[in-house]
Amino acid sequence: MGDLAEMLADRASVVAPQLLGWELRVGTRAGTIVEVEAYEGAADGASHAARGPTARNQLMFGRAGTLYVYLIYGMHWCANIVCGAEGEPGAVLLRAIEPTDGLAEMWGDRPKATRETDLTSGPGKLCAALAISGEHNGVDLLSGDGPVRLLAPRVGLGSDRWLNGPRVGITKAVDYRWRFAVRSNSYVSRPRP
Repeated sequence: MGDLAEMLADRASVVAPQLLGWELRVGTRAGTIVEVEAYEGAADGASHAARGPTARNQLMFGRAGTLYVYLIYGMHWCANIVCGAEGEPGAVLLRAIEPTDGLAEMWGDRPKATRETDLTSGPGKLCAALAISGEHNGVDLLSGDGPVRLLAPRVGLGSDRWLNGPRVGITKAVDYRWRFAVRSNSYVSRPRP
């Protein structure tokens, strides 16, 4: 896990595109990360860490490789991977995966999905399909044996294989082009970058 720890030690905006192609695994469910968004500290008004540490966001100020999970709109879980040096907050929001294992379980937890591409095409959908919830907040992704694991891709994605654009669903720092997605992947959420 040394390479992963080194990668995650950088700023979220640098780490985010490097996570494309990695496998996210929760028990028997898994998928390839195809879309992410970066969030950084005080200079990023859209970040949970923009106003400093709170009970909710304290993990963003902690050790890189920690899973930061929070509830949005009181009903959807969102999962982020903490990045950067301790004390310098940053995290990468996991926006979409392409499912690879455990599809029957995913369909069971996402009964309103009508197409396979809708199972995991958004941060709330991704968490529901993988059964990620608040109980996973603080999980160490670097241990290699936790309930949520991050596994290296067989082949890395060069910058010609992904695209970036502005983040979505925010009202501050809207001009930051910190949303990254695998080019032409049908599991990327809408609107596409």
